[in-house]
Amino acid sequence: MAVAKLHGGGMAAMRLLLPSPMTHRRPSTLPSIASFSPRRYIVALAAKRSPKRLKYSTPRFTKEGELVYIEVDPCGVDSWKLQPVIDLLKQGAVGVIPTDTVYAIACDCKNHSAVERLRRIKKIESSKPLSILCRSLRDIDTFTMGFPRGDGHGHANVFRAVKQCLPGPYTFILTASKELPKQCVGYGTTSVKYASRKNVGVRISDDALCQAILQQMDAPLICTSVKGPKENEWMIDPTAIGDIYGPEGLDFVVDGGIRVAEPSTIVDMTGPYPKVIREGKGPILPWMVVEDDESSLRQDLMASGT
Repeated sequence: MAVAKLHGGGMAAMRLLLPSPMTHRRPSTLPSIASFSPRRYIVALAAKRSPKRLKYSTPRFTKEGELVYIEVDPCGVDSWKLQPVIDLLKQGAVGVIPTDTVYAIACDCKNHSAVERLRRIKKIESSKPLSILCRSLRDIDTFTMGFPRGDGHGHANVFRAVKQCLPGPYTFILTASKELPKQCVGYGTTSVKYASRKNVGVRISDDALCQAILQQMDAPLICTSVKGPKENEWMIDPTAIGDIYGPEGLDFVVDGGIRVAEPSTIVDMTGPYPKVIREGKGPILPWMVVEDDESSLRQDLMASGT
């Protein structure tokens, strides 16, 4: 049987299978006309998969059973207990982990469905930016445009000073790079979609349990602080956090002990100078500028930052 390929600009590739040419036979051996069976043509269609769909085909986490609760020593001496949590995060789970400030709800930043679930659990609008917990300065260089290093346009070279603050209780606002998925920086509205710059808060936590989890991940974690019902109130008891957010769809809680209700200090690095927009656990340093600014960016980041 011969094969003929049809080439065209459609959504599917077509292959036509044709019968082989009849070999020459003597008249006495040819079958009668009545004995000929109709010739059938077999058409095979190979559907082409959409590249756009493949790009966002991240695994979806299916929750089985109840909330996973793991109690770990705050110093990290038994951090081997965290392996189930690391496995859950890689599968797309959303859970609570300790940081060096307050507890945070976190998930894999590259898992689209996990980020959407985190937003639903915390009731964060899609237009609001989130923060990322990074493993090292290399992550910051990859997922943002980096810290200003002096460019002759008013930006001071503060990179060396920033390095002395990390890991530590600071959230630095930087311009996101294209490596950071769009659902992490806010999307869904015209003003956000066409914004010339999209910013994100970055953290490197100085917490043994948080670092033990991050070092086993393939990318940073999206995070948002676990706040109480009142303004500027943080939940510091992991058992209470599980009781409240478990029914909302939370998958796990890492209990690293009761924390002090001290969020991180937020510093905006996207302007002409490093501007403090929230004073927290991290001390205000001489190269930081404190201003009274009630902008929407300040309010959004104060609501989501850890």
